[in-house]
Amino acid sequence: MSSLTSARVLAPIGTAGKLFAFGLDVGRALFRRPFQLREFLQQAWFIASVTIVPTALVAIPFGAVIALQVGGLIKQFGAQSFTGSASVLAVVQQAGPIACALLIAGAGGSAIAADLGARQIREELDAMMVLGIDPIQRLVVPRVLACMLVSVFLNGMVTVVGIAGGYVFNVVLQDGTPGAYLASFTALAQLPDLWVGFLKALAFGLIAAIVACYKGMSAGGGPKGVGDAVNESVVITFLLLFVVNFVMSTIYLQIIPPKGG
Repeated sequence: MSSLTSARVLAPIGTAGKLFAFGLDVGRALFRRPFQLREFLQQAWFIASVTIVPTALVAIPFGAVIALQVGGLIKQFGAQSFTGSASVLAVVQQAGPIACALLIAGAGGSAIAADLGARQIREELDAMMVLGIDPIQRLVVPRVLACMLVSVFLNGMVTVVGIAGGYVFNVVLQDGTPGAYLASFTALAQLPDLWVGFLKALAFGLIAAIVACYKGMSAGGGPKGVGDAVNESVVITFLLLFVVNFVMSTIYLQIIPPKGG
C-alpha cells in the first residue's frame, strides 16, 4: 500500500521530467533539416482559423472590464487623467497575453492533442518511426512554431481590440474625456511594456504547443485515452501559463523600473 501511495505521489514528478525531456527533444529538432514548410503553413492557418474569432470576441469584454474597474477605482482617487495609461498597462502586460494563451491552449492546443492522439492510437507514429521518419521533426516542430507565430499575432490583435474597447467604455459609460484617455498613454506606459507582452505570448504559445503535442503523442487506451489526453493538456497548460506569467512579470518588474516610479 505504501509503494502504491509513493508511486502516486511521484507520478507528477515523472510526468514533469518527461515533459521537460520532450521539450528538449523539440528544441534539438528545430535545427534539423529539411524544415516542413508546408506542414507549418497548414498548421498556422488552421490554428488561426479556430482561434481568431473567439479571441476577438474575448478581447472586447477583457478591455471593457479592465477599463470599467480601473476607471472606477481611479475616479475615487480623483486621477481620471491616468485611466488610459492604467488600462493600457493592464491590457498590454497581462490581459492580452493571457487571453491569447487561453484561446491558443483551449482551441488550438486541444485540436493538436486530439490530432496527434488519434495518430498515436492508430499507430501512425510507430509506422513513421519504422520508416525512419522522426515524428517530432515531421509533426511536432511545425505545430510548435505555428502556435508561437499565431500567438504573437493574436496578442497584437487582443491588445488593439482591448484598448479600443476600453476607450469606448471609458468615454461612453464613465464620461471620460477622449483626449485625456489617449494623451495618458505615455504617462505610465513605455515601449518595453509592449515587448514583454509579445514575449509572453511567444512563451505561452511554445508551452501550449509542447504540452499538447506531448499529451497527444503519449495517449493510449483508445478514443477515451485521446479524450483524456486533450483534457489533461488543457489543464496542464493553464497551470503552467499562470505560473510562467507570474515569473515573467516578476522578472520584468525587477529589470525594467516602472515609468515615473
